Amino acid sequence: MLKINQIHHIAIICSDYERSLRFYVDVLGFRVLAEHYRTERQSFKTDLALGDNYVIELFSFPSPPARLSHPEATGLRHLAFEVTDVEEAVAELDKLGVKHEAVRVDEYTQKRFVFLQDPDGLPIELYER
Repeated sequence: MLKINQIHHIAIICSDYERSLRFYVDVLGFRVLAEHYRTERQSFKTDLALGDNYVIELFSFPSPPARLSHPEATGLRHLAFEVTDVEEAVAELDKLGVKHEAVRVDEYTQKRFVFLQDPDGLPIELYER
């Protein structure tokens, strides 16, 4: 069994970045922690907090497909869970026969993470503490 500590963040790809950002900030009361424009992807990545808790990554992509199962689609992108050690989590996934992607490193935090899918194809990220 994996040793998940907590939900790390929720990633959402929106169809209209400005409208969604206004909604999450002005309507729901989230606070912008960081906003990055990634020129190579023509994409915003904005980190939102509720109080002092980092909660949502809001993404924009040009013309995202309207499928929920693809990681770069409009709507829920993935669920992310914090783990203490990504390599330990990957070893447990391997032991259980659960397919996953290769471990990657977050370009902003330098933390390690890995993606897998639930039985219905929902992307799940395990993000190292």
